[in-house]
Amino acid sequence: MDFSLSEEQQDVQALAAQILTQEVTVDRLKALESGEERFDEALWQQLGESGLLGTAIAEKHGGMGFDFETLCLLIEEVGKTVAPLPVIPVLAGAAQTLQQFASEALCERWLSGVASGKTLLTVALTEPGRDDPTQPATRLEPAGAGWALHGQKGMVVCADRASAVLLTARLEGELVLLAIDPNARGVALTPQHVTTGEPQFSLHFDAAPVTQDDIIATGASARCAIQSMVQHTLVANSVMTLGVTETMLKMTAAYTSQREQFGRPIATFQAVSHRAADAYIDVENLRLACQQAASLLSAQADATEAVLIAKIWASDVAHRVSQSAQHLHGGIGVDRDYPLFRYCLWAKQLELTLGGGKAYLTALGDAIAEEFKQRAG
Repeated sequence: MDFSLSEEQQDVQALAAQILTQEVTVDRLKALESGEERFDEALWQQLGESGLLGTAIAEKHGGMGFDFETLCLLIEEVGKTVAPLPVIPVLAGAAQTLQQFASEALCERWLSGVASGKTLLTVALTEPGRDDPTQPATRLEPAGAGWALHGQKGMVVCADRASAVLLTARLEGELVLLAIDPNARGVALTPQHVTTGEPQFSLHFDAAPVTQDDIIATGASARCAIQSMVQHTLVANSVMTLGVTETMLKMTAAYTSQREQFGRPIATFQAVSHRAADAYIDVENLRLACQQAASLLSAQADATEAVLIAKIWASDVAHRVSQSAQHLHGGIGVDRDYPLFRYCLWAKQLELTLGGGKAYLTALGDAIAEEFKQRAG
């Protein structure tokens, strides 16, 4: 497959790199980290004004009309700067799902605001003790002309700022994908502490009201929608990991080229250069895996195995490159005030988001076994 960028994609990537590199400084990150919430609202608004938040949103809804593959270029640049921005749940999770599966009325209701930066949407993919969003314990019960939502969701990014949270529930045994206002009656938010300080919340639903207008999909359509949401989120997570690890590798190359021992840069020592080379191979393999998965999702082709491969690589590469970068930096690599430490925190969080690589390795093995079974049968 040809993964070379079109002229339009190069323009999107260049604009994202220009804004993020210029705005996301170490001092700015430290100021955000010392505050109560690690969300750069001013930068989010700037990305909205530039049109970048609407990269993969249709033109009729105020976006640029590009595909998911192009959106991944923005997500990678965010990863390179570790800017505290919820691009994955808002743009890859919620917006992509609405565009593909929601009614035109729901798209008109939400997407123009997402593209401009005025509206935040997020997704709830996990429940306590449940990793599969297609098997939720959260349930809907009939209540008047609508329903009442009961249950709990966890690790919901920016739920306190979101206009709506996309989530799954059960209605008389049938799967339902819906959008609910996190500030509605019957919804309680509890902050959750995570590695990077990213604003995440547990949501508790106690007879929260749901109407027909809040329903995105039901039954088989809801299953397809949530599977697509998970796949787009996993690939976006992998692309973010690519950006994070690429910067860690560049920082390590710069440090080992300047740090001298025995009268020469430590980068010239074989043990150091080999470990750096291994990290480079890891990053480039992850890049190819991400490009393959994003390309298939953009074409709405079967991306099941490609998505699993990307997530497996992302988890492994996040761990290995982070470890190598810290080791090659020596003592300064674990200094909390040194910029590398911030990237290591993000690498660890991304590695374990929606599960570590081993769980997906098992899923990939099962998928391959089923594929060969069907061929043989």
